[in-house]
Amino acid sequence: MQPRNMSMSGVVDLAAVKAAQEAKAKAEQTRAEAARHGGAGAVSPADLVIDVDEAGFERDVLQRSAEVPVVIDFWAEWCQPCKQLSPVLERLAVEYNGRFLLAKIDVDANQMLMQQFGVQGIPAVFAVVAGQALPLFQGAAGEQQIRQTLDQLVQVAEERFGLTGLTVDPDAQPGQEAEQAPVGPYEALLNAAAEALDAGDLGGAVQAYKNVLADDPAHPEAKLGLAQAELLERVQGMDPQKVRQEAAEKPADATAQIAAADLDLVGGHVEDAFGRLIETVRRTVGDDRDAVRLRLLELFEVVGSEDPRVVGARRALARALF
Repeated sequence: MQPRNMSMSGVVDLAAVKAAQEAKAKAEQTRAEAARHGGAGAVSPADLVIDVDEAGFERDVLQRSAEVPVVIDFWAEWCQPCKQLSPVLERLAVEYNGRFLLAKIDVDANQMLMQQFGVQGIPAVFAVVAGQALPLFQGAAGEQQIRQTLDQLVQVAEERFGLTGLTVDPDAQPGQEAEQAPVGPYEALLNAAAEALDAGDLGGAVQAYKNVLADDPAHPEAKLGLAQAELLERVQGMDPQKVRQEAAEKPADATAQIAAADLDLVGGHVEDAFGRLIETVRRTVGDDRDAVRLRLLELFEVVGSEDPRVVGARRALARALF
């Protein structure tokens, strides 16, 4: 893949001045709050490169972007250009000494993030500054181009948002930085969701989980509970025989296959549900294909990202997409 330059020269055009001012104010507020709690403290050079997943994205990228520009490297194990680019980015993260943080995202395991950023191919490099996402470049760019882009990023972050980066202590131990205090507690809301599920009030359960996620978008129990409750809500009232007959008669119909996959999963046929949707991704294009892919990502949430069936299905989905 040839590198497609997406330099920082057009950053001013990516957001209105008002949005930039609001983001800067929010970044300043976040830094002031951190200072009142003793500040973020120094980090070790090893802490300048982190692996990020969907569960930790809010904490590790969005929140951190209020104190330091976060460069995101979308990569995959099977991507040969990624193996050339990633080591360069990691080395530069240490060399720039805290002026940016490098977040590495494996697209096979985090396809919802890939979709949210509109990544069409990898490697792809983005930045998040004070909560705003900026495209940097795509493809295996040369080191000189990368340095120029990073220099522009650091300059924009400092001049427009007042982000001067992290303090790096070469003698600090990795992971020594103070841990984030957990947000919550959410026992009352989670208990309300569980009670609503027991009572068959799926809409009430969905809303209770959404109330938790509105405050803590990465809360694992609420994310799992919401995915499960929404699945049960979707299949409620379905005629299984009719759904399966329609799916058999229309193998390339996205709506029919999505409904059948929901039934498969509720019935415990996890691999059938995943296989059905992956095959439908291969058969469809455009909006239909995107709808199937998004439903598959939702079903991954129901089963759990660590489940080996999910891990295998993510790889199969990546092959179907690329």
